[in-house]
Amino acid sequence: MNAAVRAPFVAALAGAAVPVSGIAWLDQARRENRDAFVAAGLPDTRVEAWKYTALRALGQRNFALGDAQAASRVVDAATFAIPHVGGPALVFVNGAFRADLSALDTLPGGVSLQPLSQALADGHESLRFSLSRHYREAGDAFARLNAAFAADGAVLRVAPGAKVAAPLRLVFIGASAEGDLAWHVRNLIELGEGAELSLVEQHLGAGQQAHLGTQLGDFTLHAGATLHHVVLQQAGIASSLVRRSHYRLDAQAQAHLHVLELGGALARHDLRAELVGDGAGLHTCGAFLPDGRQHIDTQLAIHHQARNTTSISTWRGVASGRGRGVFRGAIVVAPGADGTDALLGNKNLLLSTQAEIDTKPQLEIYADEVKAAHGATVGQLDEHALFYLRSRGIPAAQARALLTTAFARAPFESLPDTALRTHIEQLLLAQLPG
Repeated sequence: MNAAVRAPFVAALAGAAVPVSGIAWLDQARRENRDAFVAAGLPDTRVEAWKYTALRALGQRNFALGDAQAASRVVDAATFAIPHVGGPALVFVNGAFRADLSALDTLPGGVSLQPLSQALADGHESLRFSLSRHYREAGDAFARLNAAFAADGAVLRVAPGAKVAAPLRLVFIGASAEGDLAWHVRNLIELGEGAELSLVEQHLGAGQQAHLGTQLGDFTLHAGATLHHVVLQQAGIASSLVRRSHYRLDAQAQAHLHVLELGGALARHDLRAELVGDGAGLHTCGAFLPDGRQHIDTQLAIHHQARNTTSISTWRGVASGRGRGVFRGAIVVAPGADGTDALLGNKNLLLSTQAEIDTKPQLEIYADEVKAAHGATVGQLDEHALFYLRSRGIPAAQARALLTTAFARAPFESLPDTALRTHIEQLLLAQLPG
């Protein structure tokens, strides 16, 4: 039986009103997920997926449901601008769509991008499979919470054969409010056969607000589709952000994911991928940099379910101050997934004696003719490399900064977009100790 944390946060949602859509199956699914969340509560550290991330403090807090003033919150568009990256953008503030901050008048041909609230009004039956889902695993508390209370989000569809080279952006902002808020967004992204898309997902926060944000994202790549997905997480320093992204790849589909985790007091990203078609490929690269008292948790689970599929995952962690990082990477090769080629690596640096990183790579193989490897390390900067730089006249602090930045930057060297790669390098330079 799943042990759960019984807490004010959970009790306050018993009987709480879920968003009303007027769509019978959706309203019922929301109520059922709310009731399931309240019944199970928050998972404790005896649940394997939450072993290194305690939720006791979060459970003692109270949040207002949503933000009635989200449409009028003042947000400077410059805060989410990326140099030399323009184009269409869908913007949400405290979980609510903001048409005034979005840019949807330059959508390329073959692309449909709209808020979930509008998509439901236009034709909801195509969304039924995703939005009526129930989450039943012991660690699914925040998925249930999101499924119950998310009233908006992004619905993005790319037509078969359409090629979208310039990035589209999804922007999620936690804006200052009068109290602590809980907001939730639900994203549905679908690429038709042979389609190509570049997508940038930004999470930002302002001020010292201690909001809780949750996000569920479903990414469906049909046969031969290609997705380049960049995630830049810079949530507010006092906020909590819990996300789940699920990728489903059909035959010959390719997904390239680059993730930078910088913000939040508590930030968790649960990445799940199913390679269900022959020849599908997944490449994940990322870095997480907890500082101060930040807690950043990345959970990666890749399931190879078809023949000749490939996954390559390269992740780096850098912890300073009293920051704590968590990385769990699991690869499962199912029966019949012959010819799988899977590689997972996680290297980590500790920059202070009080910093901590817990890493756990896992590999399960139930097929033949498989090539797979995984590994993880936790350590400090190479003293020989430091000595070499010092012997060339580089001061100690600068030498450490050079080595640390190069270490954290490595997962993003494969990012083909020069503007995005440069932007990430600037974010790393600003975050890492100088």
